[in-house]
Amino acid sequence: MKNGVLPLRAQVVIVGGGIAGCSVAYHLAELGWTDVVLLEQGQLSCGTTWHAAGLVGQLRSTESMTRLIQYSTDLYGRLEAETGFGTGWKQCGSVSVARTPERMTQLRRTAAQARTYGITAEVVSPAEAAELWPVMRTDDLVGAVWLPGDGKANPADLTQALARGAQRHGVQVVERLRVLDTVVRDGRVHGVHTSEGFIECEVLVNCAGQWARELGRQAGVTVPLHSAEHYYIVTAPIDGVRPDLPVLRDPDGYAYFKEEVGGLVVGGFEPDAKPWGMDGIPHPFEFQLLDEDWDQFSIIMENAVQRVPALESTGVRMFYNGPESFTPDNMFLLGEAPAVAGYFVAAGFNSAGIASAGGAGRALAEWIVNGSPTSDLWPADLRRFAPWAGNPAWLRERVTETLGLHYAMSWPNRELETARPLRRSPVHHLLAASGACFGSKMGWERVSYFGPAAPYTFERPEWQAHVDAEVTACRTGAALFDQTSFAKFVLKGPDACQVLRRLCCAEVDVEVGRVVYTGMLNDRGGYESDLTLTRVARDEYLVVSGSAQATRDFDHLSKGIGDQRAVLVDVTSAYAVFGVMGPESRSILQSLSSADFTAFDFGTSRLVDLGHATVRATRVTYVGELGWELYVPSEFAVTVYETLLGTGRLTQAGYYAIEAMRLEKGYRAWGRELGPDLTPAEAGLRFTCRPGGGYRGAERALTAPARRVVSLTVDDPAAHLWGGESLLTDAGPVGYVTSAAYSPTLGRVVALAVVAEPLPGKVQVDLAGALYPAQISLKAPYDPTSSRVKA
Repeated sequence: MKNGVLPLRAQVVIVGGGIAGCSVAYHLAELGWTDVVLLEQGQLSCGTTWHAAGLVGQLRSTESMTRLIQYSTDLYGRLEAETGFGTGWKQCGSVSVARTPERMTQLRRTAAQARTYGITAEVVSPAEAAELWPVMRTDDLVGAVWLPGDGKANPADLTQALARGAQRHGVQVVERLRVLDTVVRDGRVHGVHTSEGFIECEVLVNCAGQWARELGRQAGVTVPLHSAEHYYIVTAPIDGVRPDLPVLRDPDGYAYFKEEVGGLVVGGFEPDAKPWGMDGIPHPFEFQLLDEDWDQFSIIMENAVQRVPALESTGVRMFYNGPESFTPDNMFLLGEAPAVAGYFVAAGFNSAGIASAGGAGRALAEWIVNGSPTSDLWPADLRRFAPWAGNPAWLRERVTETLGLHYAMSWPNRELETARPLRRSPVHHLLAASGACFGSKMGWERVSYFGPAAPYTFERPEWQAHVDAEVTACRTGAALFDQTSFAKFVLKGPDACQVLRRLCCAEVDVEVGRVVYTGMLNDRGGYESDLTLTRVARDEYLVVSGSAQATRDFDHLSKGIGDQRAVLVDVTSAYAVFGVMGPESRSILQSLSSADFTAFDFGTSRLVDLGHATVRATRVTYVGELGWELYVPSEFAVTVYETLLGTGRLTQAGYYAIEAMRLEKGYRAWGRELGPDLTPAEAGLRFTCRPGGGYRGAERALTAPARRVVSLTVDDPAAHLWGGESLLTDAGPVGYVTSAAYSPTLGRVVALAVVAEPLPGKVQVDLAGALYPAQISLKAPYDPTSSRVKA
């Protein structure tokens, strides 16, 4: 045990002495929180950290996550001088190579995205790649991308440096001490029982790596991760391998390479992983490896020899089979648990813990100190999963796929295939019988479109004609959508209205039967979520939100209730939701009901008879056409859906059609256009904010925007965007596309984008290195109330 006697209490207890736990401790101390104890059951870095490869690649799929890694590189570059402890940090750069034209398209898109985020990235030829990495074969390559700011570090040394930095500020590090149980009282962390006694605390941070799921279970917290075997070898010295050699990634060959004492570390991410620890992680398990498995490693090794022929005659000094934890979507887990106040998690780093730990540690420390995140952490937020995601059988199957996602092609609209189907609408069998092609969100099977499955592509996809037909049917007649996956809550009680007025920017004190679209903002004026509220009684609201943010929104609303007289109940599974949208929707519904659908104003909701069933009909739209959402008790769902189809006047349609139509109309989506760092003023949604303030974030919600969400159309009808593309002027990047789809109504791609103020007059879209002129506008490109289509 280090640092003397174990204290009886501490403000913060961190469990896990790997790089993540030490980073959280270091950054808490930097912020002035020094009453912190870090507990490690073995020795620092003895779990996963010690055998990590230590690669630090900066670019991630979103700007906020990229900023985290950029901070990591800055921290690692200065940590040795600050602490006096070597870290092995070396900014050697990285080269990613492409064997196929499709992979080169992905790399070109990556390079454009990197430049948007301020990362130096250069597309290079195979010959130029050979100059950067002279010991590789290049005659089979299409091209490569060079990122000079990437690097590598020694994971164990980094961990020790972070721990030393934390200790210098007073953080206590205790090794050889095991947490046996977590105590929760009245929904809050109270302390932990350890092998040396009880420690009371206000905050517990679970950084236990592979043990994090079991540690979370002690407190009733879901930490969805599972271990898998992970491999690399260290070779004997190779001629031409020098200390300043960049990291090399060959994703088509599932392999990476880095220099190590004149030889190479050769590792990778095989497409079908091998889960481990199905019966729990053994104890003790310190600085341990699993048995060599050359059969499992063979696909990586065969491709590595193809890339570096010298490996065929080079000896292997060491085979590392070190298990690591992986999550269901290949992104780490960060944040406060929705079920237990004061319980935080930083775990499941998916073999990218060294790159992520610096920024993730700072972000979580700021969350703990400030009481809420200080930046957009949604891609890593623990609340993107629900409790069902902790099922070990589901996790075990999913992890076989997610490990390989590191080097899998990042196709647009790529769907995970394992551990499906899981959650199904009551009418799933009817949709499948009609030829639906399904995607998945929050475990729900959802219709993407009706038609056969088609191959992934960066070009215009084969399924486009099916989606075009669905869009046209909705614009000219009427379409039927299954939207059952909506998150649905009931907030009820004498103070329900008061709670929502404090959390929501729109005026929610409306008459019974009215529907309100609103945002829930944070203290920075950014969006925590957007949702619709239906006042179904003076003391009751139906709250409807997107599928993905169900856990997050329930948590945010629950915490917002405080000691007010209101309760929140999740009723998602109690109701199916069917959208009936299009100019013919009123007459179709009228033919099935005695209710007067001509008396429905926009934004009204009421109970109506529909065939033999009673449903809630709500007149709203997310596609820019006359329409209703029907909230149907689950036991009546099949009957109602069959009744609607029985009219013979509705075309079944899916979410790809919804996406195209909402972009034609310029409707924003949370998680893409809307997020914690974007305000209503920037989103173009000032009209949703009630005068006089009085809601959380009001002081900043309407301040002069530094950037704007704009609609965008591309002049060339052959260009096909997917989102993530960079927008350029002669002066350089000015923004990026957040969402895009082909619009059959416009005959070209329509998109939404975030663009810096002042808005430029002309922009070009960087589409995998090709530049296309595009038009931006603060107005939607399609106006369904007019026969004129706006340019």
